Amino acid sequence: MPELTDMQYIRTLAKRHNFSFSKGLGQNFLIDPEVCPAIAEYGIPSRECGVLEIGTGFGVLTQQLALKSECVTAVELDRRLQPVLAETLAGFDHVHVVWQDIMKVDLPGFLQEHFGGRDVAVCANLPYYITSPILMHLLESDAKFRCITVMVQKEAAERLCAEIGSRKAGAVTAAVQLRGSAEQLFEVPRDSFYPAPKVDSAVIRITPYETPLCTPEQLHRVLRIVRAGFAQRRKTAANALASGLGLTREQVTDALTACGQDVNVRFEQLGRETLLQLAEQL
Repeated sequence: MPELTDMQYIRTLAKRHNFSFSKGLGQNFLIDPEVCPAIAEYGIPSRECGVLEIGTGFGVLTQQLALKSECVTAVELDRRLQPVLAETLAGFDHVHVVWQDIMKVDLPGFLQEHFGGRDVAVCANLPYYITSPILMHLLESDAKFRCITVMVQKEAAERLCAEIGSRKAGAVTAAVQLRGSAEQLFEVPRDSFYPAPKVDSAVIRITPYETPLCTPEQLHRVLRIVRAGFAQRRKTAANALASGLGLTREQVTDALTACGQDVNVRFEQLGRETLLQLAEQL
């Protein structure tokens, strides 16, 4: 198996296939040999569980996932990696690469097509520039995942694992914690990557609740409120929601009062249960 955390091998491999790293696609590949095995260990509940990887790079994480799962499907946007992966994933017959944009994938249909009735876990080293959109895409879909284990920018990890109602929380925090529990597993320093980014990273795991807090329809209503509220988080919740949802301030203040909230409360102060109640009121 090629040693994809060896800098000399990576440079030789890139040169052989005339591959250059794309800053626009957030391509910073892992060179720390301990990180990917740890992600696979934390992220795959059993060998029978299928794994959806988002973004392959040169296949360093893909290889480790393939050692832990008997069914791995990776979605990769950059077709320039095709000859590289043909070399680095040779011999892994249970790994399938789909050349597609994950943001354009119908996830429930995709899981049925590639995994059948298997449980599926997500494992990925997500590009910093598109972390939140990808997570929102996963969480807002009706697809069912055993867990989602991803490496993200350290600051994003802290935000994703923050308590709803705290200053670090944002729209994606609410999206995550309305669907499952989030925990930070370990940090990954910047020199673990090539090329080295300017910030450190962390690996988090999101585990969906066994009993959902709300239906997909309710979740969509709550997330509409969340987006409107956090888009103008410095305003009071009443003003932010009235502006963002096209409602009158009176309608919103009546709903806040019905939820036991002060009419001058800021949106970022609202907790998870209040958001669920507010969605019903509005």
